[in-house]
This record gives sequence, structure tokens and C-alpha cells, in this order.
Amino acid sequence: MASEGPVTRRVQVAEYPRLVKLKEMFNSKFGSIPKFYVRAPGRVNIIGEHIDYCGYSVLPMAVEQDMLIAVEPVKTHTLCLSNTNPLYPDFSISANNIQIDKTKPLWYNYFLCGFKGIQEHFGLSNPAGMNCLVDGNIPPSSGLSSSSALVCCAGLVTLTMLGMNLSKVELAEICAKSERYIGTEGGGMDQSISFLAEEGTAKLIEFSPLRATDVKLPSGAVFVIANSCVEMNKAATSHFNIRVMECRLAAKLLAKYKGLQWDKVLQLEEVQGRLGISLEEMQAVTEDALHSEPYSQEEICRCLGISLEELRTQILSPNTQDVLIFKLYQRAKHVYSEAARVFQFKKICEEAPDNTVQLLGELMNQSHRSCRDMYECSCPELDQLVDICRKFGAEGSRLTGAGWGGCTVSIVPADKLSSFLASVSEAYYQRSGRNLAPEKESLFATKPGGGALVFLEA
Repeated sequence: MASEGPVTRRVQVAEYPRLVKLKEMFNSKFGSIPKFYVRAPGRVNIIGEHIDYCGYSVLPMAVEQDMLIAVEPVKTHTLCLSNTNPLYPDFSISANNIQIDKTKPLWYNYFLCGFKGIQEHFGLSNPAGMNCLVDGNIPPSSGLSSSSALVCCAGLVTLTMLGMNLSKVELAEICAKSERYIGTEGGGMDQSISFLAEEGTAKLIEFSPLRATDVKLPSGAVFVIANSCVEMNKAATSHFNIRVMECRLAAKLLAKYKGLQWDKVLQLEEVQGRLGISLEEMQAVTEDALHSEPYSQEEICRCLGISLEELRTQILSPNTQDVLIFKLYQRAKHVYSEAARVFQFKKICEEAPDNTVQLLGELMNQSHRSCRDMYECSCPELDQLVDICRKFGAEGSRLTGAGWGGCTVSIVPADKLSSFLASVSEAYYQRSGRNLAPEKESLFATKPGGGALVFLEA
């Protein structure tokens, strides 16, 4: 249940090759043995892209790829962080003085987000230190939430070290909030599924209050993840935060248009909620209230009856104050239509008609078109990969995660899986010269995995 804390499991480390290797590397690095291990999974968002931070429900599932951290509490007040990947340098810092540099989304800063979030939640002024060795097998910057999995893993590491208790929901909310220390204005989907996931089921994640409902996926289909091999770190660019701000501005203009108290509105869902109308009706309101041409800062000020100074200091975030134009109509249209697709997807899964896989595939195709055309968060490689996946048997295919690179997710009839994998591998990876190291795991079928865990050695 979501009200319970994460599961703690006693295991024989010798039975888990990855734990054995991590334990040996930890001993080699720190000259001691880990006291416990924490795992947090990545996720694939099946449908519902860029709408969690607008207040709308999403439909992800956890994947088998994860972040795994070996931990040893120490008597000093120093955090020593190391990574099994030699590309990521060691780092140490005083646990009393956590500073997170928003200008540099370095790997250890995501750990510090989770640590700082738990530290501040409990008001700890003199936290103990620890040695940590991180091992991740989620492809980085691929849209499978490697960064949020590390934040969640670090949060659970810190909680376990302190001997404190929190529910999965509380942990998810703290980690979602603390990831913003690195400058990403996310909505909470990634952290929620990392803690609330259960094996064998996807989840409808709803917000305010945070809750998760099982969604049984069709047995006759497989979800396949394909990496475009275009990396996009959303904390390293402004694309993501600009979209968050465009949605916020659209919400304020729509609220003003309908005579609501617009200055209190932050999310597009709030406008719908206060008007008490359907998502389809909200799309019609968007057509009436917003024009398709981009809005300048000056026009937004005229619409809201405020000064440029008020817009920049009271509404825009520091990293969007220099943006000259905002596409409000397109972003709002995407969000309201995508939110409707999430509920349609869940309803089809529940009703399970004979053509379930085809119907779900069409919703995924619609989602990709909207992400590409209205939200403009795709890229040529993602579009090419989606087309290839559909050509070789996927009923539906779409970008997943923030976009601008990363992965696609496709729904493939189970009896076509082997030919699909072979054909997509040849058409996208081999013919295009994208031959990659096997650890990139460019193309793989996945099923719903479980959530975050603490491992104690038996």
C-alpha cells in the first residue's frame, strides 16, 4: 500500500551477481563492507507526456533498469560519493553544508538533492556522513528517468541511514520537491512511480493528493523501449523549463479570459477544476481564448494588465526571464488533449475490447503527433525511430520522457516481437551507422517492475 514505507528485504548477497560485484568494488574503494544497499528503478511513461507539472494524471510503469547504491554510515560528517562508472568522478562534501550548483547538472548533484530533501524534512542540523558507491544501468539522458531514480535512491539511502520512517507517498513528494534544487521544474511523476511501482502493473498516478491506481496492461502485447541515442539532459537546457512556464502563462490567460482569479492560478488543471468542465470543453475554451501566433512578453502583460517588471519578477522563473516569445495555444492544446488520452487509455485497458492493442496504439500515435507538432519536444531522430517502429509492426509508438532525444516506447503484438526487434535493430541502429556498445541497451522489451527497495545482507 502507498501508506506503507518502502520494502526492506534481507538477501543473500552471494545470490545476486550485481550485489556481489558492488560489494567487492565498495571494499576495494573504501576498505570496508556496505551496511545496506538501496535500489530505485527508472521508468517508462506509456502515455501522458509533459502534463504532470500541469496537474494531470500520467500512466507510467517502472522498468527493470535501476540505480543501486551500496552504503556505509561513517562517524565523520562527510559524504563520500563514488560511481562504478569511471566517467563519473568521485566527490565528497560536508554533510552540514550541502550546496547544489544549478548551473552544472553533475551526477553527484542528483544524490545531493535526495540527501538534502530528507535532511531538511526532518530539520537535521548535524547529519552523519556516509560512504556511497553508486551503480546505475539506466541509459543516461534517455528519457527513462535515470536522474530522478538517483534522487529517489539517495532519499531512501538517507532515510535508512537515519533510521527514520516515511510512507512511499511522503518519500515521493519530498524527492519530487528536492529535485528542483537542480533547477528542473518537474511535476512528480518520476519520483512517484519509482516508489509506488509494483511488479506486473502500470500505474495511473494522480496528484493533489498523490495516489496510484493499478492499470492492467493487455496480455497480448509487449512494450518495447528503443533509444534514439540522442542524449538530452533536461537540467542542462532551457527547453523543459520554458515549456513549464508556457503552460503556467497559458493557465493564467485562460483563467483571466473566463473571469477567474488568474493571479493565484499556476496549473492548467486548476482552470478546468475551477470551471468544472470537461477536458474536451477546455480544448474549446483554448480555441476561443488563445491565438496560435506566439505571444511576446508585452502582449502577455497587456492581456493580464501587469507591467513587464511584474511579469519578470512575479511570474517568470529566473531562467525564463529572457525568453522573448511563448507558444501558449499550442502548449495548452497538447496538455488538455494528452490528459484526455490518459483517461481513454486507462478506460480501454479496463474494458479490454477485442481490439484493445490497436486502440491503445492509436492513442500513443496521437500522443506522439501532439508532442511533435504542438509541444515541439521531439527531434528528427525520434520521429524517424517512431516511423520505423510502426513500419515493422508496432500498433503505436511515441517518444517517452521529456523528449528532444532519449527513447521511444512502442506497443507491439506479442507474436510479432522477435521480428520487430530484429527489423528495428537493423533499420535504425545498423543501417544508420549507430552501432553501439551492448551496455547502451538500445532496444529492449520491458514489463512493469517493482518500486524502490532496501536490501540488508542476511
